[in-house]
Amino acid sequence: MIVSLRAENVGGLKANRNVSIPEQVAMFLQILAHHTKNIVVRSHFKRSGYTVSKHFNRVLLALLKLHEMLLITPKPVDDGCENERFAHFKGCLGALDRTYIGCRVPYLDKPRYRSRKGNVSINVLAVCDDNMNFIYLLTGWEGSAADSRILRDAVTRDNGLRVPTGNYYLVDNGYTNGEEFLAPYRGCRYYLDAYAHGLTAPRNFREYFNMKHAKARNIIERAFGLLKSRWAILRSPAYYPIKVQNRIVMACCLLHNFIRTTNDFDPEEETLDDFFRKNPGIISGEDYISTVESSDEWTAWRDSIAISMYNECKNHVSNSRRCWIVLEEQTLILALKDIVSRGWKCENGFKTGFLGTLEQFMVQKFPGTDLKATPHIHSKIHVWKKHYEALSTMLSRSGFGWNDSNNTIDVIDDQVWQDYIKVTLLLIS
Repeated sequence: MIVSLRAENVGGLKANRNVSIPEQVAMFLQILAHHTKNIVVRSHFKRSGYTVSKHFNRVLLALLKLHEMLLITPKPVDDGCENERFAHFKGCLGALDRTYIGCRVPYLDKPRYRSRKGNVSINVLAVCDDNMNFIYLLTGWEGSAADSRILRDAVTRDNGLRVPTGNYYLVDNGYTNGEEFLAPYRGCRYYLDAYAHGLTAPRNFREYFNMKHAKARNIIERAFGLLKSRWAILRSPAYYPIKVQNRIVMACCLLHNFIRTTNDFDPEEETLDDFFRKNPGIISGEDYISTVESSDEWTAWRDSIAISMYNECKNHVSNSRRCWIVLEEQTLILALKDIVSRGWKCENGFKTGFLGTLEQFMVQKFPGTDLKATPHIHSKIHVWKKHYEALSTMLSRSGFGWNDSNNTIDVIDDQVWQDYIKVTLLLIS
């Protein structure tokens, strides 16, 4: 209903004697959310195919007129930032990346729209803030276009991406580490899967910076995943002219912002991890930059914040080590069992926010405790997982068995144990 009122008052959407505004919006949302074909919609609403198509395009144009209301004005990260992902990046406005949206084009245009993955698609450049709200969107480039070329077009347009001097966006290795666009170090590990504790922990300030950068920039990947999981029309090519397909992408982003800014809770976000698992691989008056070029000053500034970040981490780790008592560990195990029974566990791990729930449980059981979700509970669970993997590997080997009476692992033969130690040492070396 709110969408209907805004589309009518601001977008200029009008009803006629046969189709009301709520019905026009309902047809429009059904097509976007479920990628419903015209023949199905006209059957549901008892309208002709021409009527469905006409009102779909009218609502689409009316929604695009609301872009000044629905696009978010970015706020730079300050000292009071509560988002742990962005706390190290003072002055950051958000994250920038591009994604592919499948499309249908005439046969002669397919080579231009074919991406490096071989799919015919639109190359969409988007920027989001730390709450997954879209700040800027540039769609229409062919799938074969290079990332740097699209970004250069975005910052040089009259109505393009504006980056105030002193602020910046996080970008990946596909872009140059230039003025107001902070990229990770090349030649170092970057993706979060490459980092853990122990032997895979960051070894220097460059790797530590890359790890923190990846955690923060991952917000744009999650925004894309949330966008595509909510609007089915973006997950497969649509039978519309290419201009209309580009407008559909923009409309979905605007509706995405509307949902996240008007609701206290986004239910689609809870299923985002499952979506990734099933679909792998998805300010006026100020001075603005107009080029995307690297500079020695910008590289030196990145080095300075990386070194500062790394030194702060080392001091924090040395001051945050904590000894657990047996009762605390037993209570944490009970808390894990409790959240599993309440549906917090999915196939690829726990849902977002489980550490906070565990912290609340421990505070209730131990009033005044200094236990925190990060780093204490997170570190303890990681250690348990590492030990479990070692025990699981041993039990999968021939010659090892589990003794239920005293909860120990039995070795059938000493030679089996010696062979296992040799193989383990060989793999470690």
